[in-house]
Amino acid sequence: MSTLVASLHCKRPVPLAGTLTCAAGQMVALLGPSGAGKTSWLRAIAGLLRPEIGTITLGERCWFDGERRHFTPPRARRVGFLFQNYALMPHMSARENVALPLWQLPRQQRLAEAEQWLERVGLAPELWSRRPAELSGGERQRVAMARALAGSPHVLLLDEPFSAVDALQRQLLYALLAHLRAQVAIPTVLVTHDLIEARLLADEIAVIDGGTVLQQGTTEALYRSPRNGRVAAILGIRNRFVGRWLGADPDHPGWGRLRWLPTRSAPDDATLTVLPARDKGRIPAGQLVDWVIQNDALTLIPASAKVTAASPTQALLPVRVTAVRSSGEFSQVVVTGVSPAVAVELVAAGPQRHHWEVGVAAQLLIDTSWIHVMPVRRP
Repeated sequence: MSTLVASLHCKRPVPLAGTLTCAAGQMVALLGPSGAGKTSWLRAIAGLLRPEIGTITLGERCWFDGERRHFTPPRARRVGFLFQNYALMPHMSARENVALPLWQLPRQQRLAEAEQWLERVGLAPELWSRRPAELSGGERQRVAMARALAGSPHVLLLDEPFSAVDALQRQLLYALLAHLRAQVAIPTVLVTHDLIEARLLADEIAVIDGGTVLQQGTTEALYRSPRNGRVAAILGIRNRFVGRWLGADPDHPGWGRLRWLPTRSAPDDATLTVLPARDKGRIPAGQLVDWVIQNDALTLIPASAKVTAASPTQALLPVRVTAVRSSGEFSQVVVTGVSPAVAVELVAAGPQRHHWEVGVAAQLLIDTSWIHVMPVRRP
């Protein structure tokens, strides 16, 4: 059971910086915008790109060490690579494509093992002799998945493998991948720009921007405590705001005071309100900050309800509903009130989601223990 560790700090041939870790049996999703360097990280792990500085190891095996000028070629790394565009040989059958990584075996044994893998990925036997052009997108991806695993790889790399198939096939392939992962128990690294896909499939997410690993952790940890505003933006955290940290609250140990500002350039007298927030002792008083808060901390209450903040860690603000977007079993509700320029988004589910319409007055109860304060990230 070996852990993959890639620690790179180089500018050539492409800028890559930071450390990725992926344990055996774990899936880590590389998440970031287009051009963020996600595929370059995969290519470096596979040996298709040779970085200038850093190390890549799998357990006790060293695949790359820039200082010692050690470089293990791609074939010797035994990496399974699943590409976005399938990368199947067009002149070969599905069976022959899957047999490719088994080149060291006799032909009949290669084909027999290829058939076993095609069966495991759920491709019907009558399709095994067909060429890629005669298969659907979902069927081609099953063939590509079988080929990636047929050579008993030490690591599985997935480069946006589901983006070319329709929504129904994508759900089926998600289930297939989860089933296969439980059987092979190797480090798996997935490149995706789809937040939902990353959250559904991965054990951990590594947020990448400009070739740099900004933060890696579980979905819950990243959403609760993003390292900076850029991480929060890439993760799609909607309730991102700015403020000024006022320092520790002498009356409540472990807590501080956050001045909520409408914009980063707004003067302090444009304060929306002052909120209590947990004080970790890392930010000096007076510093401009970014801050986020999760939907779990927000409760929308009818304006007519007699409610007061039950503790010093709660805040109650008058608001008005300005937008309601229904999405099947839940609705996204947008409210304003603290400032016309500042909107807060909530997700309402169940019968209560039918209570809210545009223009309705309400009260927003905030559990401020969920507020996460971050220093402003400099360009």
